Amino acid sequence: MTDILRIGLAQMAPVFLDRRATLAEVVRRIDEAADAGCHLVAFPEIIVPGYPVWLERTNGAQFDHPDQKRLYARYLQQAVTPEAGHLDEVRSTAARRRIVVILGVAEAARDRGGHTIYCSRVFIDTDGRIASVHRKLMPTYEERLVWGPGDGHGLVTHRVGNFTVGALNCWENWMPLTRAALLAQGMDLHVASWPGQPRNTENSTPFFAFEGRSYVASVAGVLRPEDIPDDVPLREQIVADGILLTGGSAVAGPDGRWVVAPVPNEIGVLTAELDAARVREARHNFDPAGHYARPDVLRLTVDRRRQSAAHFIDE
Repeated sequence: MTDILRIGLAQMAPVFLDRRATLAEVVRRIDEAADAGCHLVAFPEIIVPGYPVWLERTNGAQFDHPDQKRLYARYLQQAVTPEAGHLDEVRSTAARRRIVVILGVAEAARDRGGHTIYCSRVFIDTDGRIASVHRKLMPTYEERLVWGPGDGHGLVTHRVGNFTVGALNCWENWMPLTRAALLAQGMDLHVASWPGQPRNTENSTPFFAFEGRSYVASVAGVLRPEDIPDDVPLREQIVADGILLTGGSAVAGPDGRWVVAPVPNEIGVLTAELDAARVREARHNFDPAGHYARPDVLRLTVDRRRQSAAHFIDE
């Protein structure tokens, strides 16, 4: 098995609040990454059906406001329920092209009743199997108006070639214990998904890489006025200031130096070749879960049970 892993970062825009059209674009980007020889392709945070940019532009905290309720209802209607088959074409494309897909979705979670949205990361393997779904632990600031807090069920890693891959959503990448939970499982490729601003990736990406002696691939989205259909409620207020999200996808190596410096504003699949030998070299003097861990002094407990509203006991 080769030490080289070629990855793709799909810096793309959604068709805002349109699940079907956005998933069609996701499939095109998977094919583009596979055509470029990628073994793994990662997508921005909650790219299907889009990040809730209206919250800060339309006074989203107005309680019981009819326009805010209409926007949430549209968001929920266009959210992803894997059990309903919404990701079947993505899964079949991953299997057909033999590529790992890490996809950010707004999940309408059936196991929580189906009416709360979770910011979820879906890991699809080369057989097209959904290997894990991680729900963002804590929505950030105004995101709490439309997303529920997740749980630890998806704090897992997956083996891809000679790498152990973990993935987190946006600001939970900044939570030291979430990173520690994944590093404890051997993570040496950290996929960090973001809605899309270089300010989120230009400082954090090299720091996370140097801290973990890991590769860090930050993937971010783009959102322009033309990506928002005319029938979206409050559209004129949402687009009044022009471009909403500007990308900034990037890759840093285990020494904290850029493999791919942040790329703003461009649409497309950015590619990078990662070498597992560089991780082995970097961990000679610092291995965060190995010789530099002190479980006799400091130990992390992670509850990975999927949380539910009720526990039913039937005969």
